[in-house]
Amino acid sequence: MTIDLENICKSYGSLNVLKGFNLEIEEDHSYVITGESGSGKTTLIRILLSLEEPDSGRVHFMGDYKYPYLNAGVVFQENRLCEDFSAVQNVVMVNSKNSVKVARQELLRLLPEDSIDKPVSQLSGGMKRRVAIVRACSIPTDMLILDEPFTGLDSENRKKAIEYIREKQGRNPLLITSHDMEGLDFCRRISL
Repeated sequence: MTIDLENICKSYGSLNVLKGFNLEIEEDHSYVITGESGSGKTTLIRILLSLEEPDSGRVHFMGDYKYPYLNAGVVFQENRLCEDFSAVQNVVMVNSKNSVKVARQELLRLLPEDSIDKPVSQLSGGMKRRVAIVRACSIPTDMLILDEPFTGLDSENRKKAIEYIREKQGRNPLLITSHDMEGLDFCRRISL
């Protein structure tokens, strides 16, 4: 599958956030979008996910793609976790094929064992981020889209999370937004 973002423009009032943005996202490739706050990284993701319409331009799914929208595993800037549920419950709920046993095994790759059965409201920001990453990677998808996924992670946990994401990516495209390029040298860098 290839996704063609063609001449994407988006403004909010007099503020031009994206102006004539083009990108071809290909299978087997990883991309990191960098830029200052307010440069349009999150807006671009929202347009890609059909959560927002561009003012002009188009997102075109090319190849043998059977859906009118993108089937993606997503980490948003906000964790969007069910705060009263445990980490395990948050992972199980997104895919009916996820068993509690598998969810526990996946979470233990990024989190300490004593944290995965607590309500996520009791976890630190970095731990919540890792739950959000595991949850996004637990959904059968055509692409992973991660908006500032490493917020609140120290270098060691960032490295573990990147290794985990790369393994779960498989041949699917990966799109990350990040202010920090640490550990992302495998990605094609796009600056906004």
